[in-house]
Amino acid sequence: MKLLSVLVLPLLFVTAPAHALNIVLSNDDGLTSNVKALYEQLKADGHDVIVSVPCHGQSGMGAAIKFLEPLGPLTSNCLNDAAQVGDPGAGPMTRAGLTSDFFYVRGTPVMALLYGLDVQAKQRWGKAPDLVLSGPNEGQNVGSVVVTSGTVSNAQYGAIRGIPAIAFSASEKTADNTALAHPDSRKVAALASRLVTFLAEKAGGQRLLPQGVALNVNFPDSLDNPKWRMARIGSYDAFAITFVDDLSSDPMTRALGLTLPKAPGVTLSFNATAPTADQADNEAAVYKKAIAVSVMQIGYDHRPREAKQIARHLKKLLDSE
Repeated sequence: MKLLSVLVLPLLFVTAPAHALNIVLSNDDGLTSNVKALYEQLKADGHDVIVSVPCHGQSGMGAAIKFLEPLGPLTSNCLNDAAQVGDPGAGPMTRAGLTSDFFYVRGTPVMALLYGLDVQAKQRWGKAPDLVLSGPNEGQNVGSVVVTSGTVSNAQYGAIRGIPAIAFSASEKTADNTALAHPDSRKVAALASRLVTFLAEKAGGQRLLPQGVALNVNFPDSLDNPKWRMARIGSYDAFAITFVDDLSSDPMTRALGLTLPKAPGVTLSFNATAPTADQADNEAAVYKKAIAVSVMQIGYDHRPREAKQIARHLKKLLDSE
């Protein structure tokens, strides 16, 4: 695929985009320093941007949607006072200093994205956006954890709608839930914008990405002139996700300084095992030293070779009707 070759070219020399884009920007964390910085960078680049994010942090919610459940008024303030108690279940943010481009939803990440696509984008542009961006997440989404990621699920839903879509994730150190001004957020935003600009220039007014794929992009902890590398989700995991009988005594609980009751729950731990030679191109290994760019298929679509193999196994069954 030509896309794979152009992405590894030097992205450091890309200038302002030749084509202004209509962009819906969402995430799974709510109003954060990262999403605000990316919005400001995209606007400075000349793009028209709608921000539509969950009212509260929704990490780990994946592609969850609350069907046919009316979104009543807020019973608590949104993260960083994006909206206040009593405000509608979805609408413009009311925090001082934000533009009219910022919206919240009392729901899951995908619900927030859909509000941006089905309500705000139609009102503003009368059509779908040119691009869906999700993130930058406060924490990398690499390996099998992408299945639970609302950040990645937003990109998946965008691509399922036929819209080019990219999920961005950065270090958990970029979290800043007070001033919305973490210094690394601007660095991440500049790098994310560089990729958008590069794709827009290569597209020349056409689609930024091929139909049927989305990108999962993970930034390393160190943002000092990182290289760009192609990667794949693969079999190597940065984290091990485990159900335990007692969260109160779990090592991750203690490492994070949390005080939890003695009760069962799900925890995670860092993978101390080094990747094998065959896993060297896995994003969970690549992101530690470079910006990992992974190409994702959308939804649960099959790979043609494996599908044909299963069809051969089931031939007698399929022919029995």
